Amino acid sequence: MLVAGEPSGDAHASALATALKTSAGSAELELFGATGPLMRAAGVESAVRSDDLSILGLLEIGRALPKFWTAYETLKQEALERNPDAVVLVDWPDFNFRLARSLHARGLKIIYYISPQLWAWRSHRVRNIQRDVDLLLAILPFEPGWYAARGVEHVEFVGHPLAGEVRARYGRDEFCRRHGLEPGKAIISLLPGSRAQELKRILPPMLEAASIISDQNRAIQFVLAIAPSRSIDGAHEIISSRPDAAKLRQLLTITQHETREALAASHAAAIASGTATLEAALLGTPMVIVYKESRLNWHTLGRLITAEHFGLVNLIAGERLVTELMQNDFTGERLAEEISALLEPQRNEELRHSLNRITAQLGNGGASQRAAKRILEAIREWNVGRNPKS
Repeated sequence: MLVAGEPSGDAHASALATALKTSAGSAELELFGATGPLMRAAGVESAVRSDDLSILGLLEIGRALPKFWTAYETLKQEALERNPDAVVLVDWPDFNFRLARSLHARGLKIIYYISPQLWAWRSHRVRNIQRDVDLLLAILPFEPGWYAARGVEHVEFVGHPLAGEVRARYGRDEFCRRHGLEPGKAIISLLPGSRAQELKRILPPMLEAASIISDQNRAIQFVLAIAPSRSIDGAHEIISSRPDAAKLRQLLTITQHETREALAASHAAAIASGTATLEAALLGTPMVIVYKESRLNWHTLGRLITAEHFGLVNLIAGERLVTELMQNDFTGERLAEEISALLEPQRNEELRHSLNRITAQLGNGGASQRAAKRILEAIREWNVGRNPKS
């Protein structure tokens, strides 16, 4: 049973499903659970469609509680009826912790893939891992040590699933040709996030920064990369609501389904905190990490964050390698200043070298395959334990 909720979890779980099928060889393998579109495309049977459960924030979650409860009850019933050899939970901690507790108490084996970011906030939930999880497969190199220091030993680092997998399908010249951009001029990419609320809160300061930078240097080109899960119409509505809408329409090249190509072609990028920042790092693209929440969410949830850094790159590096502009610090003026600094050739080159050095810690690829093999090994070990004669 595979359970994923967020778009990034759907991507990781779909790669894992494919790797499980390959690693299982001739053995019969049945996969089902909570699925996004990529998991379904990978052949995972859908007991619950998690597409509509990818939301963020207290008010949004409050309104969707009936959907979450129905999904939880459906998955619990499916698991108890089908009795899978393992339940593999992928990230999505607020939902998956509750499911893990219920199913583990009923004798099912629980594997957690993509560790919840307990090192960043709500670290007290480490006891949930200790009590309800039989094996945790970590994707960040510092996680096993962090858990071990808190008495959790059943944690193994398998590498990051993006390592060795993030690459542009075509180069800078081709990207420019497709979008009428000039290869000889600098490109700045803007990635405002994959959720609807992120687009509404993060895109406006990005647009302001683009306007400020263009006033200083009209040779700069801007690419707005819209996440596949979002409609381009939403971005157009936000742009049209601004007094400088006409200027922005001329300034921006809007793309979709080309995020990695845009990042690889860019001299610098402004990126909403999340998986895309790691993709940029793996491509060696200098960036500023940004984020903005509603006042209620930031006041309530932001105070729970204990990590020194927000960005995954900085967490792996153990230092503030990349500038982070969070909440009140994230303004158009500040972002324009930081992006302009990244365009300075020496600073740009130094950061590219640093990003390559840090991302080397994530492994050389094959994380999904290693995770799949370890899951199948664990299942065999558990089955032998249940039946010594097998």
